Amino acid sequence: MTHPGKYAVCIIGLGAMGMGAARSCLRAGLTTYGADLNPQALAVLQQAGAKQTAPSARDFATELDAVLLLVVNAAQVKQILFGEQGLAPKLRPGTAVMVSSTISADDAKQIQQRLLDYGLPMLDAPVSGGAAKAEEGQMTVMAAGTDATFERLQPVLDAIAGKVYRIGETIGLGATVKIIHQLLAGVHIAAGNSWMFENRMRHVVDGDYAPKSAVDIFVKDLGLVADTAKALHFPLPLASTAFTMFTAASNAGYGKEDDSAVIKIFAGIDLPQKKEAL
Repeated sequence: MTHPGKYAVCIIGLGAMGMGAARSCLRAGLTTYGADLNPQALAVLQQAGAKQTAPSARDFATELDAVLLLVVNAAQVKQILFGEQGLAPKLRPGTAVMVSSTISADDAKQIQQRLLDYGLPMLDAPVSGGAAKAEEGQMTVMAAGTDATFERLQPVLDAIAGKVYRIGETIGLGATVKIIHQLLAGVHIAAGNSWMFENRMRHVVDGDYAPKSAVDIFVKDLGLVADTAKALHFPLPLASTAFTMFTAASNAGYGKEDDSAVIKIFAGIDLPQKKEAL
């Protein structure tokens, strides 16, 4: 078993969930690096105890045992790994790459094939739980990959996850399960009663739309749901309606607000206003 202090991981993407995951790795005793284009996020993680932070993980690529990507979409994952200043060629062969962004199954498979060219194993491992669970090290991980890759990433999974669902070995299965998860979440937030509805309605009641997960995230994720349903010839009328609602909210200027701001597109509703701090 690898001693935590001798296991080095870089979290790429230090947004709400990435920062929580990085802090969880620090608490677990892992040698933790961080990469993000936001200098403020880099400074926060550095102050929290990271060994090194930088806009690009290329600066310390050869030191790493694992990389965890928590960026917004597949385009960013591909740019980081394979772009003109891509990380993949700099990593030591055998470095495990955990892709936890919400992406399509096809994108996950394409990324895996390109990583294999560099001798880099991939775990297709989307996550859920939001910023609060990420900060607690209690995210849910829906992962697909080989047993050997799971083993290589076990210190990271132990640090960041409360639950790990091993979906299978085939890359793309994790992405598919996450898309189904987002289908249910998106429909529940937009239209129905559920834990998601009760959680997000607290934001509405408080008049607080500071983004925990933004409207534009669901525009992207429900777009992936729609593309997957189309490929499978599977009808999803409620998902289509929810996608339309989130798209309308984004077009109305609420894209960067919390996803609960989808309620703002309904006409004739007087919404609570955020109370000013005393």
